[in-house]
Amino acid sequence: MQTVNISLPDPLKQFVDGQVAQGRYSSASDYVRELICADEKRKAEETLEAALLEGLNSPESPLTPEDWTAMRTEAMAHVASPKQR
Repeated sequence: MQTVNISLPDPLKQFVDGQVAQGRYSSASDYVRELICADEKRKAEETLEAALLEGLNSPESPLTPEDWTAMRTEAMAHVASPKQR
């Protein structure tokens, strides 16, 4: 695991310390890690939403059985692979 040092203004540091003191997180690192993961998830959801909207706004095209097989294979491979972080 890599170490990253950050500087925070006093009010933000007090806020983070308060989150830890309330027992919501075991450390400031856990709090920051969760924020980063939440941001990563939000960006993935935005990307998915954009792709879905692009698909909805694109002209229709017929899908062949081969298309469905290829999509299923790709999806299953994606689900089976461990998430890289």
